[in-house]
Amino acid sequence: MANEVTVPLLPCASIDDMVNFYEVLGFRTTYRQRKPNPYVALQREDLHLHFFEIAGFDPEQSYGSCLVLTSDIEGLHRAFAVGMRAAYGKVLVSGTPRMTRPRARKNSDGMSGFSVIDPGGNWIRVVDQAAAPEPTPAGRLARALASAVVQADSRGDVRQAVRILDSTLARPRAGDDPVAQVEVLVYRAELAVVLHDLDTATEMLARAERVVLNADESERAAAAFQNAAELAAALR
Repeated sequence: MANEVTVPLLPCASIDDMVNFYEVLGFRTTYRQRKPNPYVALQREDLHLHFFEIAGFDPEQSYGSCLVLTSDIEGLHRAFAVGMRAAYGKVLVSGTPRMTRPRARKNSDGMSGFSVIDPGGNWIRVVDQAAAPEPTPAGRLARALASAVVQADSRGDVRQAVRILDSTLARPRAGDDPVAQVEVLVYRAELAVVLHDLDTATEMLARAERVVLNADESERAAAAFQNAAELAAALR
């Protein structure tokens, strides 16, 4: 048979919280009930997410997750970010809910992806199905960054990602790629924000600003510096 549709059904502590959050991301409620059990269906274009409420549910202990395959990962992330800025004044990068940035992930064959962690603790993992896989990272800083992204953005183990980056940054080498150094420092700052370690976040952003780059390197590092500017704004 063909034309089947699979819709994820995910747990939460409050369907009201889910509605409020997903409306920020551009979803609308297509169905809602309170009895016999709280349940809500949400839709954004072809993206459908359904949620059921569990009394006493702890989002921090949730294993709920689903994949969203898209051909416009940057556009979807940008739309979600616009909604967050309008509702909260910033893109949420720490706590629950929050959203990560699109990054290549070596555990997904280098395909770019980002995650939305919603108020129910569910990980909505958005994957770019159209782009070609990124090449294998070259250089120790790029490899460390790739490993840290897997730990934090895919597994949710932010502290292990921090250990990877801190160990790498503690042993600088003369041949290190300065662009990769900026990317590592900015990502380390982002992880510090996730952990509410604002002093470390500020320090890492300052270190990134001090990295000496030529014109070509500055262009390659533009996305990292854009992320740094958003993090700096969130710290103010």
